[in-house]
Amino acid sequence: MSAKMKVLIAYDGVNPVTRMTKDLQRAGLPKSVEAIVLTAVDAFMPPEVGYSELSMPESSVTYIETMRKTATERIKKELKQAQKTAKQAAEQIQAIFPHWTIESEGVVDSPAWAIVKKAGEWKADLVVVGSHSQPKAAKFFLGSVAQKVVTEAACPVRMIRGEPEETDSPVRIVIGVDGSPDSELTVNAVAERLWKKGSTAHLVTVVDTRMSTALAAPDSAAGKWIKKQDRMEQDWIRRMSAAFEKKLKADGLVVSTLVKGGDPKRLLVEEAEKWGADCIFVGARGLNMIERFFIGSVSAAVAARAHCSVEVVRPMSKAEQMKRRKERK
Repeated sequence: MSAKMKVLIAYDGVNPVTRMTKDLQRAGLPKSVEAIVLTAVDAFMPPEVGYSELSMPESSVTYIETMRKTATERIKKELKQAQKTAKQAAEQIQAIFPHWTIESEGVVDSPAWAIVKKAGEWKADLVVVGSHSQPKAAKFFLGSVAQKVVTEAACPVRMIRGEPEETDSPVRIVIGVDGSPDSELTVNAVAERLWKKGSTAHLVTVVDTRMSTALAAPDSAAGKWIKKQDRMEQDWIRRMSAAFEKKLKADGLVVSTLVKGGDPKRLLVEEAEKWGADCIFVGARGLNMIERFFIGSVSAAVAARAHCSVEVVRPMSKAEQMKRRKERK
């Protein structure tokens, strides 16, 4: 990658910056990174005096105006503190990644939408956002800032959970694949990273037994891997796994594979915890589009429940890829 990778780091000022720096050191990111640390203040600004207030007693109007003035001053202080927090976090991250170009920014906005909006405007390649460190807390995290960013951002999102004890040891990665175009994109994303020597990738294919008929169809989203002579799902899964394994080994990773039947939302998380994974990589969209519409995607569920960090990989249109390349030349 000749152009700098653009990474938007959302920092709330609550979790220690070391959680992010330690995780980022194990994310396989390139030395050439352009980063922005963003801290958002969720503040409500009372509206200006409206026509309905003109008929109010003067004392009431004065009271409302005083409340607005107080709120304005409070927001100014909170924004100043957010800018300070973002700057301090950027300085700490810069100390760990001296080759990166890092800026900081504080804004007044709903945190989740501020992150999503900034990522879109800035054309980020990756959004990094922190979350609760305990899996139990994640059960109450489905409507939180990080989860909203995972589901709404147009680019890949890395949700940080936990804090690695070591930063120099090999990384253990679980990659959820199901034959969909997004799972192939996820493998490619892992293969493009710069991993520590000895790092391992565990390719996990969870065959959702509720979808056996759909997966067997040559015109399904997994059609690239399905051949007419295939007698069972395991045939195309072996073919897919072999291709992915070859690509990852070429990147220097040690690769293992696993195929299981069941619910991917549950089994991917369980396998990652059992295997001691540092991170789970999963595509934003899998084969089961009906379930995604009614219940929610596998990626969102995994991000909410995993004990380790989760990176949700999203596709980018060819037109957008070309546009970004031109802008960065």
